[in-house]
Amino acid sequence: MQDYEPVPEDWQRALAVVAHPDDLEYGGSGAIARWTRQGKEIAYLLVSRGEAGIDGVEPERAGPLRVGEQVASAAVVGVDQVEFLDHPDGVIEYGVPLRRDIAAAIRRFRPELVITGNHREYWPGGWLNMADHRNVGAAVLDAVRDAANRWIFRELDLDPWGGVRWVAVASSPQSTHAVDISDTFDLAVASLKEHRAYLAALGGDMAEPDQFLRRAAEAEGKRFGGVLATSFELIPV
Repeated sequence: MQDYEPVPEDWQRALAVVAHPDDLEYGGSGAIARWTRQGKEIAYLLVSRGEAGIDGVEPERAGPLRVGEQVASAAVVGVDQVEFLDHPDGVIEYGVPLRRDIAAAIRRFRPELVITGNHREYWPGGWLNMADHRNVGAAVLDAVRDAANRWIFRELDLDPWGGVRWVAVASSPQSTHAVDISDTFDLAVASLKEHRAYLAALGGDMAEPDQFLRRAAEAEGKRFGGVLATSFELIPV
């Protein structure tokens, strides 16, 4: 199996777009902490508020709770710009409305790097991915191109942005690149721990942030010089 290449770091602004609160904390937050320490500017866009994510807590209560947890989690890794769309958790649809919303955020924030979650059918290890993740990831890839075309979504009244150089897909089974998170691993753990209500309801291995993230970082690091690492499928634009 081929070793990972390092994710390029000659950029200044990134936008992370994922389906739910906690998605970034299970894949990319260690890298984000490293990058904000370097002085890079990173913003989060959450497509849903995660309102359907806690069994036993009705969406009207779960949504605001998870929004608060996500904002606190982002702050741990140096991110203070966190926006939420209102696509319905669990039934997010790929389509023009979602592409428009993401393209608008890209035009407003003007990133060089866009970070998203796994859009592939399966997770590494063969577990089936869910529709929300697949649909958001696919919409992100298309919205990057949409944002650069001045004749698409003219109603947004936003200047086009064609400055995205890469899309970095976290937790992809087709990862190609990685980031050394040895110095920010503890921040990655702390950011996941901010999702207290979600973790309490989740149970199992994924509810143990240190153990779960360390096992993943060590496994990824075997293809990246033996350090603690998080991997991305890096797609040039």
